Amino acid sequence: MTEIESAVLVFVLLLGGTGLGLLLRPLLPEEHRKHETVQLVQLVIGMLVTFAALVLSLLTASAKSSFDTATNDMRAYAANLIQLDQRLRDYGPDASAARTLLRAYTASAIASTWTQEKPPAGNYYPHDPAGNNDELESRPLGALLDAVGHEIDTLAPHDAYHQALAGTLPQLFGRVTDTRWRLIEEAHGTISRPFFTMLALWLVLIFLSFGLVAPHNALAIVLILLGAVSISSAVYVIADLDTPFTGQLVVPSDSMRDALAHMSAPAA
Repeated sequence: MTEIESAVLVFVLLLGGTGLGLLLRPLLPEEHRKHETVQLVQLVIGMLVTFAALVLSLLTASAKSSFDTATNDMRAYAANLIQLDQRLRDYGPDASAARTLLRAYTASAIASTWTQEKPPAGNYYPHDPAGNNDELESRPLGALLDAVGHEIDTLAPHDAYHQALAGTLPQLFGRVTDTRWRLIEEAHGTISRPFFTMLALWLVLIFLSFGLVAPHNALAIVLILLGAVSISSAVYVIADLDTPFTGQLVVPSDSMRDALAHMSAPAA
């Protein structure tokens, strides 16, 4: 279920709960409409609203924290790619094949991860017959990055300077692969489906209570609609932040594009 679908579902459920409350209200016995009962219902509603607001605020903070972590890791990933490319550049012509593969990988990662943006120029993206050309986890991208590691392993340094560079390349490549897998794990949502279902149930119960005690006038209906829109939009923001590489709120591609520009720049 996408972020928009989740928000729309919550909005429909909240309005449905309110409508059910409005339908049940005329069926309540007269003793259930006394002032004391209404006060008790309002007290319970206040408790549920406070609890739901606390849960939503904690979810928002958690999703924002996960989004910020993914953004920082993406910046670190781009920095690791730049450092690896710089060491390969320092190594000289023998590392040109590895550099070409690394540039192709970086451009492919940009094109497949930020599909709504303009892809980098050039014919670089590996084709996957199985159609798994999506995001950093795709098999073609993994194979392309593994090819970089293979080229690094086959380097044969012929003096002390190149031996020193060759000794640092596996460590830099390991940092790149470690960060890549961390980003792959961070791309998946962390909010569990059962918890989301229970939160939706609590919200529906709140709006059902609104329907039972709300006065029958236009202002009350408008306020309930605004409340449903506000909560469903909050759910949308939480779900979108929880998946940092899909939806409207995504990790920016600036750092990866800067890394590609650095790789493509001519030697000084």
